[in-house]
Amino acid sequence: MKARDVMTPNVVTVTADMRVPEIATLMIERRISAVPVVDPSEHVVGVISEGDLIRRPELGTDRPRSRWLQFFMSDEDRARDFTKTHGLVAKDVMSQPVVSVSPDASLTDVVNLMTRRRIKRVMVIEHGKLVGVVTRADLLRTLHAREALPTESVPQDDASIRERILKTIDDEGWAASAIINVQVTNGTAYLWGVVDSDEQRKAILVAVEGVPGVRAIEDHLGKVLAG
Repeated sequence: MKARDVMTPNVVTVTADMRVPEIATLMIERRISAVPVVDPSEHVVGVISEGDLIRRPELGTDRPRSRWLQFFMSDEDRARDFTKTHGLVAKDVMSQPVVSVSPDASLTDVVNLMTRRRIKRVMVIEHGKLVGVVTRADLLRTLHAREALPTESVPQDDASIRERILKTIDDEGWAASAIINVQVTNGTAYLWGVVDSDEQRKAILVAVEGVPGVRAIEDHLGKVLAG
């Protein structure tokens, strides 16, 4: 799946000169946690999230950072921090640069980007214009929708289920060191063999549980003894 398949289109945006109280009101009324900031040409120039609005003098939360942190901040950094917490319009409080992907970006790339940048959303931009946004909530909704779909091509016989289990485990590099034998009877997968760690055992059980047709698992895996 690609970003265009899960993104939320028709994104609510604000202009660079929109005032902070109006932005907060808009976010509350539309029940959104962030808004892109666009210029007159509809290009995204920044993003304002809830996190950008929680350190404010109006809330009494604009306390200066700890002296330890301030020690490592230049005058330029402190000035930028003041503007961020006391700015009255979008252009002063927005976060930059904008993290974005193309509509054809894979969901794997989107999730990796979110994880690496520690963010909750990415803008989807095509030909320089905003066409949507992918949030964590969008990914969860997609997961829910896929779970609700009827399972296709579920193996009907134990031999086919066993074959799928073995292939699933064999395809995972982290399982290469495990020695596993699998038997399937009436949809119950019986696992024997040895694993290197509890984490490897847990991952194998998760992998087997996800194989279509598996109704239950009997775990008889043992750990390799040290020495």
